[in-house]
Amino acid sequence: MKKPIVALLMVIFFFAFNCFNAEEAFDVRKHLSTVSRYGAVKEIANGNFIPSKVPEGCVPTHLNLVARHGTRSPTKKRIRELDNLSLRLEDLIKDARGRNLHLERVPSWLDGWKSPWQGRLKGGELVSKGEEELYDLGLKIREKFPSLFDEEYHPNIYTIRATQVPRASASAVAFGMGLYSGNGSLGPGKHRAFSVISESRASDIMLRFHDCCHNYKHFREKQEPAVNKLKEPVLNEITSALIGRYGLNFTRQDISSLWFLCKQEASLLDITNQACSLFGPSEIMLLEWTDDLEAYILKGYGNSLNYRMGLPLLEDVVQSMEQAIQAEEERRPPGSFEKARLRFAHAETIIPFSCLLGLFLDGSEFTKIQKEQPLQLPPKPPQKRTWRGSTLAPFAGNNMLILYSCPAQDKSKSKHFVQVLHNEHPIPMPGCDGSDFCSFEVFKEKIVAPHQKHDYDTVCNPKQEPSSGSIYQMFQWLFSLSKGDKRPRDEF
Repeated sequence: MKKPIVALLMVIFFFAFNCFNAEEAFDVRKHLSTVSRYGAVKEIANGNFIPSKVPEGCVPTHLNLVARHGTRSPTKKRIRELDNLSLRLEDLIKDARGRNLHLERVPSWLDGWKSPWQGRLKGGELVSKGEEELYDLGLKIREKFPSLFDEEYHPNIYTIRATQVPRASASAVAFGMGLYSGNGSLGPGKHRAFSVISESRASDIMLRFHDCCHNYKHFREKQEPAVNKLKEPVLNEITSALIGRYGLNFTRQDISSLWFLCKQEASLLDITNQACSLFGPSEIMLLEWTDDLEAYILKGYGNSLNYRMGLPLLEDVVQSMEQAIQAEEERRPPGSFEKARLRFAHAETIIPFSCLLGLFLDGSEFTKIQKEQPLQLPPKPPQKRTWRGSTLAPFAGNNMLILYSCPAQDKSKSKHFVQVLHNEHPIPMPGCDGSDFCSFEVFKEKIVAPHQKHDYDTVCNPKQEPSSGSIYQMFQWLFSLSKGDKRPRDEF
């Protein structure tokens, strides 16, 4: 009789131990949607996917990079929100004392809390962690593809572009310092100068297409209230739970601001025992899902306009590969053709670009978007989903497309192939039969060509009378200058 009891106790102990470990293993820094730091999530990949083995004799001849800026501080608008949260928490504590609430239930840090960014007049800049993310990425790319970066630097061989937003251009500089470290003559680190090209915000349809696309801005303005409505049930549920847990009269806005504070503390300051500790793991996963839902609807597969406006970027990537192939076929000497095109932008760039490639879809979903059919929204936890902002577009998140030249005895077979890496890991492309490596011709036919049924002007610009269109645009541009730059930048 003793043996079955001992066995039962061992099973119970094993189960409890595993549950304890699962709870201990929960790391909120991996659940911050697009506010996640690169180092916390870059190793999260599809464990069921087996990457292709690059065939023997294939050599990389060109690399395209589309990267998001690194970790940044909160924007000016969000800094004000945190200042308001400080005042609001003060009122909640006063109210609790007025109701003779036992404050033992209330986490001590809430009493007298002040924002770490209090008094800051500017925000949104690249922080030191963000600099390190891009610097390290530059080092790793050079190490992974040494044959692509073995030539003397020239801006026509290694093109570096960034948006005009300072955190993006600073990210490009940090990346370049890593990429070319030890290759120059400047200072103890033997750095070298390099060129970073930026287009005006008003006309950058390559990297800030979301800012130039009139139809998209109209769509987003109309859709945001509906998205907020979708998020309300989760916020209401968590608001009720926290009122019951701590006795404070939280509102839905309080919960939204506390979740934002949690993301900033965890990502920028590595503080997880304050705002984040107010929520349980299941609540954090629900809040993460609301952020992912917003990204899906307003930046991703939720509407084809979100990614079709990124067609100029996709075509630029394809053009760079075609030029590299032409240079190879013409046997141009080293130093006379481009070997890498490196771009630094925003979540609003990398998410639509990932959608253009068909990433994070299964085969049936890819077929649907090719036929312009709607997809289902990402399922709510505890159901699993592939659409997660933390892996899709964390700070410094990136897509790399590497062009390979392979030996081909049979001239009827392709000798040029494309491999796609997401956050440095090979990722399946449904358009290439679920492989991360496919011929350039198939890549163009199955992934690029269907998007080319549309063009940027048709997708983005409202129809105007031909006679007055250019005059209208000129007056609109002058009017926008007179009003100043008031574009929303919180999510960039």
